[in-house]
Amino acid sequence: MYAHRPGGISLLYAVSAVLCVVGALVPMSPGTPVPLLWALAGVGAAGAAVLWLRRDRLGPPALHVAIALASAALGVLTWRSATAVGIVGLGPAMVAVGVFSAHFLSRRAARVHVAVLLTVTTAGAVAAAPSGFLLAWATAVVTVVVLTEAQARITGELRQAAGTDPLTGLANRRTWEAEANRSLAHALRTGEPLTVAVLDLDDFKRINDEQGHGAGDALLRTLAGRWSTELRLADSLGRYGGDEFVLCLPGTDAQRAAELLSRLRAGHPAAWSAGTATVRPEDSLSELLVRADADLYRDKRDKRRDT
Repeated sequence: MYAHRPGGISLLYAVSAVLCVVGALVPMSPGTPVPLLWALAGVGAAGAAVLWLRRDRLGPPALHVAIALASAALGVLTWRSATAVGIVGLGPAMVAVGVFSAHFLSRRAARVHVAVLLTVTTAGAVAAAPSGFLLAWATAVVTVVVLTEAQARITGELRQAAGTDPLTGLANRRTWEAEANRSLAHALRTGEPLTVAVLDLDDFKRINDEQGHGAGDALLRTLAGRWSTELRLADSLGRYGGDEFVLCLPGTDAQRAAELLSRLRAGHPAAWSAGTATVRPEDSLSELLVRADADLYRDKRDKRRDT
């Protein structure tokens, strides 16, 4: 999820560099700090190039540092823009930083960055001490806050929709795998147990054929709700596709996973099969799922043999 973010902020740096060039070529007032604008244009262009070239190797810390440096540059520019017109003219750049943070970061992280941005730019505005700028500056600050919050809400809703299975409300395959990979990395690092389970309904096609797809959908929603009530906050349940579900159980060995599956079976009379795999050193998520799938089909074969 973070892989494209440094590439995104490289665009922000590039646009900032262009705006600095425009500001230097067409000063808004005699007090416009033209030399500083040229300097910041060079820094922005160089930063954009570095961030773009190294975008595949830069993680979340680089993103936070890049946003903080952009905020610091705006603070310096605000300080040197000694007129109310020059200060308020920075509003669009401030909005860009806020909206970018809200789009690519969590709401909490975005709020922290916006708080830092407004603190340094307000300090710069006060240090510049132009006359008659307070009302316009307050308007700019409120605009930044409102647009950042609006973007954070929109982005949050989009992420929720993109990561949720619309039928059951569970995590979809992509979201579940991302969460499971984080849990697996923690388990491999700490040596804690972790078990993955694959759950597959028995004769689900017959239910759809005999009772209709509405009945099948209702069963999937019911099972998802019942199972969710038995899980801990750390556990991750997702719909992998069709009538197949997946469970990631951090801190859970094979025995405790079996006990949990027994509780899940007791919660609803629907028939389903399950396979589990407990993490081994150097395991990947795909390897865990392959073993869990093999265990699932052993369970199905045993059931067919018993009938």
